[in-house]
Amino acid sequence: MHPHLLTKECILVLIDIQEKLFPYVKDKDQLLGQITKLIRFATIMKIPLILTEHYPQGLGPTIHEIKTILPEYSPIKKVTFSAFRSKKFLQKIQDTKIKTLLICGIESHICIEQTVLDGLSFGLNIHIISDAISSRKKQDLQIGIQKMQQCGGIISTTEMAMYEILQRADTPEFKEVLKIVK
Repeated sequence: MHPHLLTKECILVLIDIQEKLFPYVKDKDQLLGQITKLIRFATIMKIPLILTEHYPQGLGPTIHEIKTILPEYSPIKKVTFSAFRSKKFLQKIQDTKIKTLLICGIESHICIEQTVLDGLSFGLNIHIISDAISSRKKQDLQIGIQKMQQCGGIISTTEMAMYEILQRADTPEFKEVLKIVK
């Protein structure tokens, strides 16, 4: 297998999908749909999830639509833009011993970009799910994606990631996932 093909040995990281910021990001309805698919997929495939909230006293908690579909709501609260600068986040990643992260959430040019770059510096494989991230401005979104890719992040889409992880069409999980993608 090519080393950049995804397997079930990954973690879905949900970055800062919070009440006071979410209404202002580009294509928020599509973003919510793609993140919802990823959460449902991760649940079916038993892929661990990590949720962060940036400065929740100011930006509020994770949006209701996401909270209600999570298997467990236990966000890692942070004040640093990079999730890796939170000791709790870093410890959680290290405890899993998993080397591949799927990143989704907001904003691409701030918290996602800094988390991705720090994750790369730890030698992790980082897949940025491009249709499941956003920013308030289109240019910030685009430049954030470009910079992460230039620095070694792997750009994927929701369906690309799901089908790479599935690998086969003859499993019970595949039948469950079809309900998500249709």
